[in-house]
Amino acid sequence: MGFSKIWVHGEATEVGVATITLELLAKARELADVVEVVMAGDADVVAAELGDHGASTVHTIGALNGGLVGPRLASAIAAATGAGDGPNVLLCGTTYDGRDVAGRLSVKLDVPVITNVVDLVVDGDRLIGQEPVFGGTKDVFTGFIGDGPAIFLVRPKSFPAEPSGGPAATVAGLEVGDLGGTGGAMVGERFAEESTGPRLDEANIVVSGGRGLGDAEKYEMIETLARLVKGAPGASRAVVDAGWVPYAYQVGQTGKVVKPTVYLACGISGATQHLVGMKGSANIIAINKDAEAPIFGIADLGIVGDVHKVLPKLIEALEARA
Repeated sequence: MGFSKIWVHGEATEVGVATITLELLAKARELADVVEVVMAGDADVVAAELGDHGASTVHTIGALNGGLVGPRLASAIAAATGAGDGPNVLLCGTTYDGRDVAGRLSVKLDVPVITNVVDLVVDGDRLIGQEPVFGGTKDVFTGFIGDGPAIFLVRPKSFPAEPSGGPAATVAGLEVGDLGGTGGAMVGERFAEESTGPRLDEANIVVSGGRGLGDAEKYEMIETLARLVKGAPGASRAVVDAGWVPYAYQVGQTGKVVKPTVYLACGISGATQHLVGMKGSANIIAINKDAEAPIFGIADLGIVGDVHKVLPKLIEALEARA
């Protein structure tokens, strides 16, 4: 199996191309001479940005008109593959739509999906996916054999989203085949959580709180501190499971993976599943009254103290400087 052509599943937001797509393009252009994007929606709007990050062509199935992206995009990629025009490798981000597309395409083509990938390495004429297991303490390296495109689901923040300075990508249409029963599913309504400040997975500074805060009311200190440092509030799984904050705040193996410049862990002991989601941060600051807490094992700066005493002092000092 060669990989002369790599397709990246493209996703877009209201303000442009999703960061995960740009991350995948940066890695793809290291691996193949031909890097293209496959997506739904108006590709003309994002062609320049995608080209600047290495994509030569954008294949689009056009507007969804209320339909689901998974069935339509998987059907189109499967048809292109059957006609000999598909990719050798498909990279999808570990997002809701990315997982849907990869899973449906896997069934249509009868090929497996390698999930939870954090790196891709070349082994002869194959790509090998690196997958952390056992809470990130071990790595498994998995590759494909046989025919069909190699499908990888890649974690966000695995690669830097660096531009290459290329020209705008060429836009090409991609036909959607017969969808069968899956074509009847339509999006009725969309609900978006209101938020202010930077997104958790894109913030340069993340302030996270754990069960050491004591109760839900104390989480307000985390939000206040995050606002003062122009960062994003986060939380441990224990805090989310307790219902203090929504799941969108969760950092860890079953939440968001973040790699900010500064990660401030307040009252978080450092369970393995949480460390997996933030240990790639450039600078980690931990505040915990337990000097033996595992979080101190990866912290660049540790403060052994009660968050109920440390955080108010820190907030007071920052407010005085504002």
